[in-house]
Amino acid sequence: MIGKRSERRLILGTKWILDFMFVSGVIVLLMSPFLLQYAGDHFAGVIREHYILYVAVYLISGVMGLAIVFCLRKMMKTVISQDCFVDENVRELKIMGTASFVIAAAFLVKTIFAGTVAGVVIIVVFFIAALFSFVLAGVFSEAVRYKKENDLTI
Repeated sequence: MIGKRSERRLILGTKWILDFMFVSGVIVLLMSPFLLQYAGDHFAGVIREHYILYVAVYLISGVMGLAIVFCLRKMMKTVISQDCFVDENVRELKIMGTASFVIAAAFLVKTIFAGTVAGVVIIVVFFIAALFSFVLAGVFSEAVRYKKENDLTI
């Protein structure tokens, strides 16, 4: 069993990691056209051949990835305040599910034109993440309903 103090450190550590991921994600997203250009020139010819497709897919995926991290950061605030089962978290989970589906779809398009094994793995991972997010949103929705019912009971 984890102690209260250790649990608090874990929560704050997770929040710090999410904050770092968000800031670094913005930086990488802004640099991605240049990084892809460099990779196409020096490493993989397929990137050069499909440069616009790669930039579009990585920009779309990057924005959706940042949306997911942003939602997680908002949800962490409810964890810190010890009030997780709220309608806002249900909404955040649905946004995360939609963003995951968009990432899977973007990589599906990329894989059709420039397929790689990694692309297929990304499609499967984000498709499963989307399904998981929507199922978890349903679970949270029920928990919110029970909590509201319980709050009305004296």
